Amino acid sequence: MTEPDLPIHDDDLHAYVDNQIDADRREAVERHLAVHPDSARMVAAYQAQRDTLRATFAARSAEPLPPELNLTRIVATRLRSRRTPWRIAAGIVLALGAGGGAGWLLHGRPFEGRSAQAMAALQQQAFATYTVYAADRLHPVEVSAAQETHLRQWLSRRLERQVVPPDLSAFGYRLIGGRLLATERGGAAALFMYDDAKGDRLSLLLRPMAAGLLAGRTDIGGAAMNGCAWIDKGMGYAVVAPVPDAELDRIAAQVGTTFAVPD
Repeated sequence: MTEPDLPIHDDDLHAYVDNQIDADRREAVERHLAVHPDSARMVAAYQAQRDTLRATFAARSAEPLPPELNLTRIVATRLRSRRTPWRIAAGIVLALGAGGGAGWLLHGRPFEGRSAQAMAALQQQAFATYTVYAADRLHPVEVSAAQETHLRQWLSRRLERQVVPPDLSAFGYRLIGGRLLATERGGAAALFMYDDAKGDRLSLLLRPMAAGLLAGRTDIGGAAMNGCAWIDKGMGYAVVAPVPDAELDRIAAQVGTTFAVPD
C-alpha cells in the first residue's frame, strides 16, 4: 500500500491543519474530507482554534520587553550593588528565564496575559469536545441524565467544587448527560450535553481556572457552530451550539445564574 493510499488518522488531520504534510498525503486527506463530513467539521474547528490562538497572541509577541526585564540593565544593577559573583550569575539566569516569550506572557503582566491564555485554551477545548462528542449519536456522554444525582456527585468530586447541570428546558433543551474531560495540563474538566426536539445538540464545558483569572462573556466561533465563553470565580464556562448569537447569549446568562456564587 503506497503512502497516499494509507488510511487517514488523527495525526494526518493535525498535520494537515498545521501545514506539516507532504503534497501527496495532503491530496489524500482532502479526498477523505470530501466524503467524511464529520472529519471536515473537525478540521474546520481545529483551523478556527489555530487562527484564534494566533490572533490572541500576535500583538503580545510584538511588544518590547519592559525595562525592568532588560538583561543589560539587570546585570549593571547587580554590578553596582557589588553582589558576590554567584548572586550576579543567579540574576542573569533569572533574567534569561523571565525574558523569553512565555516568561514575558506569564510574568510580565500576570493576570492580563494569563486570562487571555486561559480563554484561548477554554475555547479550543470547547470546540474540540463539541466536534467529537456532539456528533456521536450513540455515546455522547459517559453518565446519562437518568443518573443525574450520581453525575453531579461524581463531577463535583473530581472538579473539587459544586457542579450542577443547568436547567435549559426554557430554551427547548433537555439534558442528555455528562462526562469527565482531561485538560492539556492534566486537570479535570466537565462536559454537559443537551439536545432539543430537532436533535440539535448543545454542550456546556466547565473548566476550573486559577482564582485570579477573570474574563467577561465573549462570543467565539461563527458560521454554523457558535460559542460563548467566560471565566468567573475560578471557573471557565463555554457554551457551544448551532444557534444564533442572541439565543446563545440568553442561554449563557442562564448558565451564569445557575453557577452564581455570592461575593
